[in-house]
Amino acid sequence: MAVLPTLEASDCAESQPELLHSLKHSSSVLALAVSPQHDSIYAGTQDGEIVVWSLSTFHQVQQVQAHKRSVMSLSLSPDGRYLFSSACDPIINVWCPRTMVRLFEIYGNHDVGDIFSTAYSEQHDTLYIGAQNMTIQWVTLSDPTIKSTPDSQRHPDRRSHRFFDSKAVGGTSTPRRSEDKWGLIPRAETVLEIDSGSVRKFAHYGYVYCMLIAKGPTVEVNPDDEVLISGGGDGTIKLWSLDKPGRSDSSNPQHNGLREIMCLGTDDAESVLSLALDGSFLYAGKLGGIVELWDLDTAQRLRVIKAQNHDIMSLQMGWGYLWTTSADGWASKFSTAHYGKYQHVSRNVAQKYQCLNKWKAHSGKEKTKILASACSTYKNERYYITGANDNDICVWNIKDEAESTADSKSPTEDDVLLSALNEFVSYKTVSSRPEFAEDCRKGATYLGALFKRMGGYVEMLSTGDSHNPVVLAKFSGKKESADTRKRILFYGHYDVVPADNEKSKWAADPFTVRGTNGFLYGRGVSDNKGPILAALFAVTDLMQAQKLENDVIFLIEGEEESGSRGFEQAVQRNKERIGSVDYILLANSYWLDDEVPCLTYGLRGVLHATVCVDSSRPDTHSGVDGSYINDEPLSDLTTVLSRLKGRGNRVTIPGFYDGIPPVTPEEEARYDDIASILVRRSPEAASEAEIKKSLLARWREPNLTIHRYNVSGPDGSLVSSHASAHLSMRLVPGQEVNVVAMALTLFLQREFESLGSENKLKIRIDNKAEPWLGDPTNYIFRTLCTAVVEAWPERFETSSGAAQDACSEEDGDKKAPSEGSAASTGKPKKPLYIREGGSIPAIRFLEKEFGAPAAHLPCGRASDAAHLDNERMSLINLVKAREIFGKVFARL
Repeated sequence: MAVLPTLEASDCAESQPELLHSLKHSSSVLALAVSPQHDSIYAGTQDGEIVVWSLSTFHQVQQVQAHKRSVMSLSLSPDGRYLFSSACDPIINVWCPRTMVRLFEIYGNHDVGDIFSTAYSEQHDTLYIGAQNMTIQWVTLSDPTIKSTPDSQRHPDRRSHRFFDSKAVGGTSTPRRSEDKWGLIPRAETVLEIDSGSVRKFAHYGYVYCMLIAKGPTVEVNPDDEVLISGGGDGTIKLWSLDKPGRSDSSNPQHNGLREIMCLGTDDAESVLSLALDGSFLYAGKLGGIVELWDLDTAQRLRVIKAQNHDIMSLQMGWGYLWTTSADGWASKFSTAHYGKYQHVSRNVAQKYQCLNKWKAHSGKEKTKILASACSTYKNERYYITGANDNDICVWNIKDEAESTADSKSPTEDDVLLSALNEFVSYKTVSSRPEFAEDCRKGATYLGALFKRMGGYVEMLSTGDSHNPVVLAKFSGKKESADTRKRILFYGHYDVVPADNEKSKWAADPFTVRGTNGFLYGRGVSDNKGPILAALFAVTDLMQAQKLENDVIFLIEGEEESGSRGFEQAVQRNKERIGSVDYILLANSYWLDDEVPCLTYGLRGVLHATVCVDSSRPDTHSGVDGSYINDEPLSDLTTVLSRLKGRGNRVTIPGFYDGIPPVTPEEEARYDDIASILVRRSPEAASEAEIKKSLLARWREPNLTIHRYNVSGPDGSLVSSHASAHLSMRLVPGQEVNVVAMALTLFLQREFESLGSENKLKIRIDNKAEPWLGDPTNYIFRTLCTAVVEAWPERFETSSGAAQDACSEEDGDKKAPSEGSAASTGKPKKPLYIREGGSIPAIRFLEKEFGAPAAHLPCGRASDAAHLDNERMSLINLVKAREIFGKVFARL
């Protein structure tokens, strides 16, 4: 059969699949393995590490120092019991994929150099090893006769190497390199020494770059017989029959555990770098971008495909397509000849082995090479995963439009949520910038349309001509009558703070959601667009399950980041439309760290003011006109403001601290809990007493801050005719914001009058918000607490079954800790009940307006950087928030 002409992929359309997530590391990724069974992506790195990420959350879950040098290959046994790793050292390791315990350490008697590939035969419980010295060795894991000890003198770490340990003139040799990190390699449970006869020398006349095990891939063997296929640096591919493993037979070297049954190709030194199998068809990736297709039944080369412009570093067969990656950072997708499960995938493609699309998958450095890839189906989602020397792993979500309707998969619930979040974040809803006014309105329209599409009744509440509207959406529980249904109001905001990226402080476009290392990055993902959508999709989950028994009202404003302008008036005008409210819920803050979930029951209030001093004279030069006779506005302003605070930064306004309640025993117990948890997680940071003192000062003590000064005139030696300063006062429960505003005004006026200045003082109250203190023992907080413990069972010492009891326990009435309690495990029994130093203007207003208790669920982690560059939210936190909201909406 003649070889068809070489197929060129030069005219392939450039089209990139959806980049679902990026996993970043500190060194090049040389090998990949994926296990849906263990919810894991395994990466072998240039630093000799194996790094493990979760397939469901994309968070890094483990990292082990696996080898002394670069990890060259990773592979899993078919049953998922073993993870095999090899490296640029003579050691092969076998790991438990779930725990990353090092089960076996394997070495041979030959100086093999780098070990490029491994392949495991389940039939024979034997691992085959392809090496730099052109050999294939093998070892049976269950063979008791080859067990060794870690301190054997034949171990590569102790035996003399003919080259590296050779002695120079004078009898000296170069000391062996040693690094501290090598001591981190776990000790193996079992050490195996490969029998000196378990080797096939000159298996190839070149490095053995790649191997795989296949069952009955050719008519030359029985359908159930396993065959080893190897590709070498000499350009050949060989198929080996796996005789019963054992010592070699020196009288008959053809029968020494490996028997060559087929050799494909010629010894042309066009190295075979990668292999992929599809039934009896074998694909071989070679130098120069060439992929060869071989028929193993006839031992004929059917096709030569010019797939890339550079070396084909990895090949995968997945979902009826051939996937290639190359040494220039490009990936490609090819149609294939299929007549079984995937025959439909090529029905609309005129030519088999046609390049359907290609894309630049990695470009993190000048000469980016994709060195590894993997295909996996996880929870009905198809992932094509690539790893490169730019230290990145890219997870591509493969959606095939050519599939038939019967085979196509509907998007998962989390996919729909992420898609909605991606579009929501794309609207630049920056309320403080007039140039984004249209984006804000479009963002509000999108949110309203989404609420409506999900089954809500939607209205837009006007806040005035120049302010963004409030989105009102109602979802009605159908099981109970309207008189008996509870009505839960969820408050949030769709506006965001600016995200200027002129100096490239963001790693990517701030208004495009991107996933990296288990986090979603983008302006507003955590504050507050992510939590809003988590609450919305929790409602739709209940509706689809016909379990929404309460009414849920969403009240989402667009001016929270600008002092909630017009919000109170809009609510008061439309109170009848909103209706009565039994509970108020919001989610607009963060945990204290990245580990322990929290519930917020208190916020400080805030008062922003501008203090101005003006002169009747124009700006003058300090040298020409400056004298003690004239009162200077900036000097007057500085003097007056300096009298606001005294020793120990205490505010000197009379009566400022009156009415602030003392710390109760229950509150004291909460602060003790928080301090003990935080100090156990970071004992080097501070003592429990210091942490507690800091929290008390930031959460339940008021404070005054002067932010900035402004003066008239250009820079230089001027006496400015105008001087102003902006200040804020953080207030706590027991302080009335209007009373404090009046006291501040009277104090500044009195102090200014005492100066006898000819200048004029003006005080402007810019905005204000009352402090809020909830009752952490009430029903909504207990319901939230139970839901949080059930959603995050691994974070608490309490089992999910005992969550309700733990959440009903009074904080101030605790028993001494017992063995296994939070004191010994480092885990609390329930969420940390916290107060915060920041302010949310709407929360206390809503409580007063509707006469309903409010509760605050922090959805994000401390590292989310809500108002900073590279704002993010953990993917698992978003999913858990959805779960928690669903439980709370159903139980209140």
